[in-house]
Amino acid sequence: MTRKWWLSSWLQQLVFTGPATAAFAIIVLLPFFLGMYYAFTDWNGVADTASFVGFDNFKAAVQDEGFRNSFLFTAKLTAAAVILTNVLAFLLALLLTQPLRMRGALRTVFFLPNVIGGLLLGFIWQFIFVKGFAAIGTATNWHLFNLPWLGDESTSFWAIVIVSMWSGAGYLMVIYIAAMINVPKELNEAASIDGANALTRLRHITLPLVMPAITIGLFLSLSWSFKAFDVILSLTKGGPFNSTQSVALNIYAEAFQNNRYGLGTAKALIFFLVVAAITTVQVQLTKKREVQA
Repeated sequence: MTRKWWLSSWLQQLVFTGPATAAFAIIVLLPFFLGMYYAFTDWNGVADTASFVGFDNFKAAVQDEGFRNSFLFTAKLTAAAVILTNVLAFLLALLLTQPLRMRGALRTVFFLPNVIGGLLLGFIWQFIFVKGFAAIGTATNWHLFNLPWLGDESTSFWAIVIVSMWSGAGYLMVIYIAAMINVPKELNEAASIDGANALTRLRHITLPLVMPAITIGLFLSLSWSFKAFDVILSLTKGGPFNSTQSVALNIYAEAFQNNRYGLGTAKALIFFLVVAAITTVQVQLTKKREVQA
């Protein structure tokens, strides 16, 4: 390999990947490292200067009861939303890989909520919970529809979980359908001939072979739930009494409403490290269970 070949290779990489790399560096990497710097300052987001304060912001973040409560709420929301969304998506995929007449139309219908933006989605469901459920409750007198869905701590939590399931299950369903379609039919046919019922085939054939899709589904739903912001903002704005304030909403309020940008970025850095650790463990655990057909 001559020097001319190496020069040509580097020139091609610079031309074809250089613009994308530069854009990624400016849009993603630069703000990330600037945020890390501001986490160690007292910058208010407006002033021209910022004083270095060391780990004071991190100490204040850990001691902030509101931040700890938002972490607890986000953890509860993530646990409920991740499990229920993936179970619902898997069941829908299982149903829509069967020879149904309206299979294509149903796939489109279930995927459609994912197309709607987060804020718009939240406002739609806010109308459903406040006006729609109230009208049904008045007509039927069913206790379920007469609950203060967005006015009470427990019901607000489940309202957010319902919206998260409704918006995310369709996207994950497509991933699971793609994985199920690629499961060799010969394996299921051979197991069926040997006397294995549908549940046994699902447990010992389908589940192990779609485990890569489950890894992706868990990773995506974890990141969605941890970053929950726009739906909560439009549904409850973190209320009542900050009982549904997610970590993302707490960070936003700290940085852009309280004008404590340094403290806000410190909270964001702590949040990033926690989420990175959890998702890394999740990916490693589920990848160990993956098998090849």
